[in-house]
Amino acid sequence: MGNIHTVGPNEALIVSGSCFGSTQKRTIVGGWAWAWWLVTDVQRISLEVMTLNPMCEYVETAQGVPLTVTGVAQCKIMNEDELLTTACEQFLGKTVKEIKMTILQTLEGHLRAILGTLTVEEVYKDRDQFAGLVREVAAPDVGRMGIEILSFTIKDVYDDVQYLASLGKAQTAAVKRDADIGVAQANRDAGIQEAECEKTAMDVKYAMDTRIEDNARMYKLQKAQFDQEVNTAKAESALAYELQAAKIKQKIRNEEIQIEVVERRKQIEVEQQEIMRREEELVATVRLPAEAEAYRLQTIAEGKRTQTVEAAKADGERIKVLGLAEAHAIGDVGKADAERMLAKAKVYKQYGDAAIMALVLEALPKIAAEISAPLAKTDEIVLVGDNGTTGEIARLAGAIPPAVRTLTGLDLAQVLKRLHPSEELSSSSGLKKKEVTAC
Repeated sequence: MGNIHTVGPNEALIVSGSCFGSTQKRTIVGGWAWAWWLVTDVQRISLEVMTLNPMCEYVETAQGVPLTVTGVAQCKIMNEDELLTTACEQFLGKTVKEIKMTILQTLEGHLRAILGTLTVEEVYKDRDQFAGLVREVAAPDVGRMGIEILSFTIKDVYDDVQYLASLGKAQTAAVKRDADIGVAQANRDAGIQEAECEKTAMDVKYAMDTRIEDNARMYKLQKAQFDQEVNTAKAESALAYELQAAKIKQKIRNEEIQIEVVERRKQIEVEQQEIMRREEELVATVRLPAEAEAYRLQTIAEGKRTQTVEAAKADGERIKVLGLAEAHAIGDVGKADAERMLAKAKVYKQYGDAAIMALVLEALPKIAAEISAPLAKTDEIVLVGDNGTTGEIARLAGAIPPAVRTLTGLDLAQVLKRLHPSEELSSSSGLKKKEVTAC
């Protein structure tokens, strides 16, 4: 029974041994191989690039200055049959770490050897040459192991005695000196050149300013002319535009007026129709009922008026008849009173003064009653002084003749004169001498 083994291009497959006792070895890179169990040995070896970091610490140079150098080397096992067979003889069965360690020790040994033959300046200044020497010296030795050095570079070089720093300081000072001199010369040349350039630039600037001002003046003149023409054209255009706009506005206004006229007409027609509708509505809802009500009220009023007129006529006739009757009655009464008065007058004339006196005496009780009527309503009368009492009595006595004249129409004083002319003075004086004393 057997087994199939495959390998990629980064590995090599070494098949050794067979059923027939053969010592032949087969090397397969990026392929496959058939191997018998138990009697065939199958081993692998990596063909990938190996990165190594060789480092030599405190290695004295040809001048005796201890340096520490670190480098970077890229190595790999060569895949040619003879070299691959050699590498298999050297490294088959070892791990990649063990292979790297073997190659690293070889490189570090050659690096120390070459470093001892060079000066610090040579190592520091020309690292590529130093790395090339290491690669040339170490390549044959590692080549005999089937290893190829793909690249070798010096990574870093330093020391602990400040030798490289001193070289750097001197070099830095020299470089700074040369740089300062170069800067000064450059500044001088630049200043001269700058002054010349500035002079040339100022000349050009003044000439250009003059031309600019001249061109600006010409530009302003031409611009003023152009502006005048443009403004004139704009004014004409504006006037023409305004005129045309006014015409268009007038047309639009005329059309609007026509539209308004039509609208007003339509509104008037609508309002007229509305008025007619409202009139008909009022006639139907107000006028006809009002006329019917007015006719009814007029009929009722005419009936009442006729009734009132007839009643007034009847009352008037009644009042007229009553008035005529009363007038006849009053006339008859007046005639009777007149006839009675004439009869009395005839009687008084026949009797003379005795009749008059009888009339006066008949009237005196009435006169006394009239005079005493106000006194009957008085609860208490207080008269103070003689003159007041006498004056009051005289006043009462003086009021009698007017009262008689008012009631009978006779003048009592004239009657008394005719009856007793000689006693007039004594009667009046007697009245004056009577006194009423009031306590």
